Amino acid sequence: MGYTSSALKGISWMGLLRGSTRAVTFIRLAILARILTPAEFGAFGVATLVLSFLEILTETGINIFLIQQKGDIKKYLSSAWIVSIIRGCLMAILLVTSASFISDFFNSPESYPVILLISLVPFIRGFINPAIINIQKEIQFQKEFYLRFTLFVIDASIAIFAALITRSAESFAYGLIASAIIEVILSFAFFKPFPTLSFSIEKIKHIVKRGWWVTVTGIFSYSAENGDNIIVGKLLGTSSLGIYQVAYKFSTLPISEITDVVNKVVFPVYSRFSEDKDRLWKAFVKVFATSSVLAVFLGAFIFLFAEQIISVLLGSMWAEAVPVVKVLAFYGILRTIFGNFAPLFLSLGKQDFVAKMTFFRVLALLVTIGPLINLYGLVGAGFSALISILVEIPIAIFLFYKVYTVRK
Repeated sequence: MGYTSSALKGISWMGLLRGSTRAVTFIRLAILARILTPAEFGAFGVATLVLSFLEILTETGINIFLIQQKGDIKKYLSSAWIVSIIRGCLMAILLVTSASFISDFFNSPESYPVILLISLVPFIRGFINPAIINIQKEIQFQKEFYLRFTLFVIDASIAIFAALITRSAESFAYGLIASAIIEVILSFAFFKPFPTLSFSIEKIKHIVKRGWWVTVTGIFSYSAENGDNIIVGKLLGTSSLGIYQVAYKFSTLPISEITDVVNKVVFPVYSRFSEDKDRLWKAFVKVFATSSVLAVFLGAFIFLFAEQIISVLLGSMWAEAVPVVKVLAFYGILRTIFGNFAPLFLSLGKQDFVAKMTFFRVLALLVTIGPLINLYGLVGAGFSALISILVEIPIAIFLFYKVYTVRK
């Protein structure tokens, strides 16, 4: 099967996966929004902010490194597994030791037990068999669909069941823990070869060195994606944070899913013929045009029907989210369109380009969000996110021009 056919098949499967999992996510949100309060959503939001930050801070770039390898990854498997285990243990320790400080920082004592529970998630996931990356490396996205959809259903089902019993934010954590346990089991049940506890210091150094720019990019990406959440939670409280996060999900997820689906598929495809610049260029143009058109149509729909979407799916308690959804719909469109550059740069080994793009986006967010929140409240946070992506666009175009001139 040719690369184009493989990519189209992969996009179809990943599109089905994203559509299915997001449908499950929206159903879970709609149900839990009628069981739990915005403050409880905010408490879970605080916990996930910390978890996401530590995931980024300790990111080693293992998955990207293994995908970029042209040959068999078996020789790196055990070393990658050891790095993953150490990372998981480190994250768990950091979450436990910082739980009290984080809950005090956000003035959210209800987030403390949630953070403690969530510390189990990275510890468990650290033991996942790295061979699981072969489903992406070999463009076997049918297997990816069955695996990820199963995990999403388990997560959502356990979270809803726990919420009906506990009526607390901890129910989210129970879903994540159950999903992590099942993922470890499945990674050894269905993927080979198995890693061992033997490792090579040289291979570990090689993996970590190659992943340096991935780590830097991840830190900037986290700041760009979550800086507004952190500041909203600090300035406006966890109830406002809960509303803002739900607004963000409903306004950007349907659009950004296009980028996430396409990028996940085209990165391994681009990497396979990264040395054939003409072929790479033609593939990029097709992907860019298609995803851009879809993003505009979806974004327009969300903007026009924001009030109906929130009212029907979440209820009147979440009405404050409507104007935020409308602003973030434009953010989602632009993020999707210009997010197409990231997998192209990565396939060419230009991890630093992605980091530079994201740095300017973070800078714009940090400069504008405080004043805009003071002026416009939650909507101001949405405006700040939109401005940040507008600042990133000329940087992305300039870096793309550098790649294009080298191609010529």
